[in-house]
Amino acid sequence: MGTTRMVYIVTMLFSLIVLILSSSTVGYDYFQFTQQYQPAACNSNPTPCKDPPDKLFTVHGLWPSNMNRSELFNCSSSNVTYAKIQNIRTQLEMIWPNVFNRKNHLGFWNREWNKHGACGYPTIRNDLHYFQTVIKMYITQKQNVSDILSKAKIEPDGNIRTQKEIVDAIRKGIHGKEPKLKCQKNTQMTELVEVTLCSDGNLKQFIDCPHHFPNGSRHNCPTNHILY
Repeated sequence: MGTTRMVYIVTMLFSLIVLILSSSTVGYDYFQFTQQYQPAACNSNPTPCKDPPDKLFTVHGLWPSNMNRSELFNCSSSNVTYAKIQNIRTQLEMIWPNVFNRKNHLGFWNREWNKHGACGYPTIRNDLHYFQTVIKMYITQKQNVSDILSKAKIEPDGNIRTQKEIVDAIRKGIHGKEPKLKCQKNTQMTELVEVTLCSDGNLKQFIDCPHHFPNGSRHNCPTNHILY
């Protein structure tokens, strides 16, 4: 066998191995768009928030995810700069603040991009597109959980709610699909901390969130007595 043909075969075998390894370790089935209720997030954090929280659901992150529960993490180590996002910085600070330290929004955004967003290629093309996509979902497509609940007459007034009330209200805003709730027991009350809306892998349509916190989990929401 000639040298040229040997090099060709070795090159093809190497390319095939890389393709197999890539396909087995990279990929996602759907996206989780998770928003946190600021007061409850602060209450559930071991370190107190540095600034008073707003009574709003704001973005925690947009996370590519798998049906088999395998996690996609840390697909990039790049740093987003304020210069790169200067045209959308004001919107990001409004809908996606670092609730725990409002002097470090950029660090929070970089962590979300590197840990989750970069794993969303090709639906998410790059870091700027990631942030633009979240703005579009929260503002333009009206996937703002605070507004969705408000339209159902559920306001953040410190009342006790049932899980069914909350879920039914959110379903009305996302074409009847099932959201994912995260709760946390603080002192004597269980608070609604996060709501996740799920979409297909192309971010084209809502889907039922496939995985919920199991019974016995400290984040599982009870049937009744949820503070919001």
